[in-house]
Amino acid sequence: MSNPSPERVVPVFFLSDSTGISAETMGNALLIQFPDQVFERTVIPFISSVEDARRVVDILDEAMNGPVTPLAFTTAAEDLIRNELLKTKAPLIDFFGMHMDAVEAILGQRGIREPSRLHGVGDIKRYNTRMAAVEFTIEHDDGQSVRALDKSDVILLAPSRCGKTPTSMYLALQHGLFVANYPLVDEDLESSELPRPVRDLRDRCFGITTSVDRLSRVRNERRPGSRYATPEQCRWELRRANDIFAAHGVPVIDSSAKSVEEISTLILQTLKKNGGVPSRQRFKARDNHRSEQP
Repeated sequence: MSNPSPERVVPVFFLSDSTGISAETMGNALLIQFPDQVFERTVIPFISSVEDARRVVDILDEAMNGPVTPLAFTTAAEDLIRNELLKTKAPLIDFFGMHMDAVEAILGQRGIREPSRLHGVGDIKRYNTRMAAVEFTIEHDDGQSVRALDKSDVILLAPSRCGKTPTSMYLALQHGLFVANYPLVDEDLESSELPRPVRDLRDRCFGITTSVDRLSRVRNERRPGSRYATPEQCRWELRRANDIFAAHGVPVIDSSAKSVEEISTLILQTLKKNGGVPSRQRFKARDNHRSEQP
């Protein structure tokens, strides 16, 4: 496949007075609707002063002199910075200004328009919960620890390189879930039972599978030419894993054509259908017990 001509590559800028995560997420949600177009993405976060905004405007105006008109997305919340960014000659899609006025009109009050509210530490309780979830998930990545597995909200089961770790980290960081992931090795796959450490926690287990071609390709990048990466070995592992999942009623998600966000959403939907997140049920029960104490 030949490289795209520079005349066809669209420069895209994600601008923010915070981390840039929101601008990038919402902007990419639009860009993925154009699968045949090539984009060159640049994130410019922490635009914290009018002087910073002016420097960004210079960058955008310079990009306007290129062969392709650039695109810019911004979620800057502070009015002074937003108004400065809007002076650019480049097309600027202002997610914050586009929707904030409508929300304020509906609520009948003006928002504080403060940067860093979404990804900052304004909600200390929620932030601490997410950090505790990340620590738990790191400790329980790839079967490194089986300590306190009963505290997990989700346990991901899959052969190696099916996408367990990125899904675990996304659920922990974005949703504050305590996630363990457990690799199914040959010894596990030769049995018809769930692995012993998770056998009594089947209701929290989710199976991750993928296609033989994708698994073989990913493994070849890690261990080229190994038995571990052969299509035959991958096919056997995936077949045995699916047999175990089916035998024990473990929900299965195919990661071969799904993003981490899509996989996580399916897991969250299943948890909700089954009564909610286990750790939050425990915390709620604990808080109710405390409130009942004299």
